Amino acid sequence: MALFRYLHRGGAARATPLFQQLALGSFNMSSWATCDPEAPYIGKVSNVVDGKWVEYASSREVIDPMNGATMAHVHEAAEKDLSGFVNCLNKCPKAGLHNPLKLPERYLMYGDVSLRVAESLKDPQIESFFTKLIMRVAPKSRAQALGEVQVTRKFFENFGGDNVRFLSKSFTAPGDYTGQRTEGLRWPFGPVALITPFNFPLEIPALQLMGALYMGNKPVLKVDSKVSIVMSEFLKLLNHCGMPLDDVLFVNCDGATMHSLLMKAKPQNTLFTGSQAVAELLAKDLNGKVKLEDAGFDWKIMGPDVPSSQEVNYIAWKADQDAYAFSGQKW
Repeated sequence: MALFRYLHRGGAARATPLFQQLALGSFNMSSWATCDPEAPYIGKVSNVVDGKWVEYASSREVIDPMNGATMAHVHEAAEKDLSGFVNCLNKCPKAGLHNPLKLPERYLMYGDVSLRVAESLKDPQIESFFTKLIMRVAPKSRAQALGEVQVTRKFFENFGGDNVRFLSKSFTAPGDYTGQRTEGLRWPFGPVALITPFNFPLEIPALQLMGALYMGNKPVLKVDSKVSIVMSEFLKLLNHCGMPLDDVLFVNCDGATMHSLLMKAKPQNTLFTGSQAVAELLAKDLNGKVKLEDAGFDWKIMGPDVPSSQEVNYIAWKADQDAYAFSGQKW
């Protein structure tokens, strides 16, 4: 398989060598999972720099809203800790980690990784693990949390096999004379940044991260610290399934520190999902090198044709089942 050929050439030396277990259908979570979503204290969240999990002196407590106790600690990077992230991003060439002309084997590698992740998420134990973990940090209904895991699994199913390299299809057009032609190639940005919110702890960061990795970019990922333990565990699953850990940077920090990281590293593009105020600030400070999905309120308007107050109550109850109800975005 392409992944094994690539690893044999030494291109992904940091990937976890557990493919034989996965090929035999063994989904032993103890080989990668490091927290227990059902325990009073879930665990801790570290950062990923230069292919290693790193802890910093500063840590933020994540409070369990049910009892006020600390249920997790997130090791957050301070201003003095940013040099490692900046150096790693600066080492990524503008041509990316791979492109249609350089290391195209990595497209196939990520197709194999996607296949393994999809198979892992089909396992009831792993599916339940991420569902319960989402529910601990984002108080959604079980149906909503499970739906987030299933949508993520479907995404990886769609990109198993050759579909990653099909993302990079090029085009050609005849020229003006014999031997001349125009060729267009889908090219990575190189160093990029992803900033994701709290209301979808798995789906938004996982899908955005993989889109960046598939195309050969080197992303630094920041997830809201209140829910980042979900993506921390998912990165461990990705690494277990063959993703080289040094392909990604994972940073936990406050907004001001992340802004400083962006100003120092100057990524070629930044994808931000969050508030309109921060979106406008980034658009200005990053000179337009940003893609935005800003937040807002989701209004549910019922007209005069609703037959009875009982049906009004049902519609209101049904509307409150989605992910926006707990986040205060439903009106």
